[in-house]
Amino acid sequence: MNPSDQELMNQVKDGAVEQLGLLFERHHPRLFNFCLRLTGDRQASEDLVQEVFYRILKYRHTFRADSDFLVWTYQMTRNACADHFHKQARMATADDEPAEPVGQDPLPLEELESAESLELLGKALRALPLDKREVLVLSRFRDLKYEQIAELLGCTVGAVKVRVHRALRQLRDVYLRLAASPTGSTSEVTP
Repeated sequence: MNPSDQELMNQVKDGAVEQLGLLFERHHPRLFNFCLRLTGDRQASEDLVQEVFYRILKYRHTFRADSDFLVWTYQMTRNACADHFHKQARMATADDEPAEPVGQDPLPLEELESAESLELLGKALRALPLDKREVLVLSRFRDLKYEQIAELLGCTVGAVKVRVHRALRQLRDVYLRLAASPTGSTSEVTP
């Protein structure tokens, strides 16, 4: 039987740092996708996941045996993303849009409409303030339970439900405004 995340992390904490590789294999995809949905940048997301596992190793002594490993890891990930956004703000780049992949073959109309809808949804998500984007990604794309999100954010389950509801409402409003704008530009939308 495979050891739990808590068991593996306790082993890492006790000096068996090679167990971090198993935790990396288990959680890399979900943490990468979390970062990607927050940043919209694949390379930055990959770098952030590496940073998170570096921090897990560096701060392994702070992990408590009764802690939820997933919540603890997402807290590290949130901190790494916050540091990334602070660094980006200082750099003040002019182009905030992630590079769009260039396809080789034209898409059929149905796939094109679906791709455009997903692209528009991604733009709408990136247009939200970070706190709303984060709660949506955690609850809808990472499938964390409201109890886990409450622990992670340091609030009540009721507060999480309210935040998710408000974030979904704002996402819908931004999406509809983007869909109605002639260019689909986020500069025309005020969240």
